[in-house]
Amino acid sequence: MRTRVLGWRWRRSPLRRRSDVVEAWTVLVVAVLILVGAPLAGAAAAWWAHGEARSVSAEQQAERHRVRAEVVGGRSDSLPSVQADGQRAYRATVRWTEPGEGARTATARVAGDARPGEVVDVWLDSRGRSVAPPADGTAVWQHTLTMGTCAAGGVVLVVLLGHSVVRRVALRRRLAEWEREWARTEPEWTHRGA
Repeated sequence: MRTRVLGWRWRRSPLRRRSDVVEAWTVLVVAVLILVGAPLAGAAAAWWAHGEARSVSAEQQAERHRVRAEVVGGRSDSLPSVQADGQRAYRATVRWTEPGEGARTATARVAGDARPGEVVDVWLDSRGRSVAPPADGTAVWQHTLTMGTCAAGGVVLVVLLGHSVVRRVALRRRLAEWEREWARTEPEWTHRGA
């Protein structure tokens, strides 16, 4: 039956090598970095990403406006695109009336099930081009959580990669130390030198 002795690398022992001490300290540093450093890095990245996403959303809301337009032409032959809500969108000709400018016609993205004569919401930029709707609060939070999670995961990956490199180097040194010790001890045990 095997018994494990916890913390053997920390205790003084003639069997303990310098590489054992380095590996023990490395495990402690890795635990602290994963339990404290990764969440802090994720929170910092999420906080930064949230501020950036909110400013982009505010800019989009300032420069884009929604109009109610009537679909006058059928879908174009272009391939459909997928909108944020998962629906397919096609390009179709739409017409709307703007105060002081009269009727306007443009090609805009409309829902895949929109038929001619149907009234749809169309988002336009300051130059009158059809654009996607501005990012809403849900999109801002999705971006925030994604960036925070990726940053925390990246820190964990880097820490674990560094830990594996340190373990590999420690193992090589440990094996080299054991080889030197065996080269000194082996002749006494096998009586080869006698």
